Amino acid sequence: MESNQITYYKTPIGTAKIKGNENGIQSITVLDDKIETSANVPQSLQTCVQQLEEYFNGTRTEFKLKLNPQGTDFQKRVWNELLNVSFGKTRNYLEQSKKVGNPKAIRAVASANGKNPIWIVIPCHRIIGSDGSLTGYAGGLWRKKWLLAHESPSPQQSLF
Repeated sequence: MESNQITYYKTPIGTAKIKGNENGIQSITVLDDKIETSANVPQSLQTCVQQLEEYFNGTRTEFKLKLNPQGTDFQKRVWNELLNVSFGKTRNYLEQSKKVGNPKAIRAVASANGKNPIWIVIPCHRIIGSDGSLTGYAGGLWRKKWLLAHESPSPQQSLF
């Protein structure tokens, strides 16, 4: 089993800590700590850093990365379904729970979203409350708002 490599990449919403190896990206979390972008990015993480840079520059709307998130089968099913929520679109928790095959599992789906280890690429920020409100986001609601505004087709109009 290949050990994980880590790199740091400075983004407009904090420093992304990217962890993974040749088997895929295991996690992307955004830290409040100010950590400089890594000078030497491991080969296995270079494509991820490049695609995140393109995303934040506004030139990428879809990620094409090998992902390897660690979690339960249910969590992986929820995270996999998140990949079907397109750039610039949102879905509410009820819709998300229906997509994973259990409309009554709203809380379980919300919990799995909260444990999503690959922020931004697995777009849990695109899941909102049934009333259109910005509900919980592990990275803080200000980051969720920023990401949704960044992906909004008409940036001059705020949805929130």
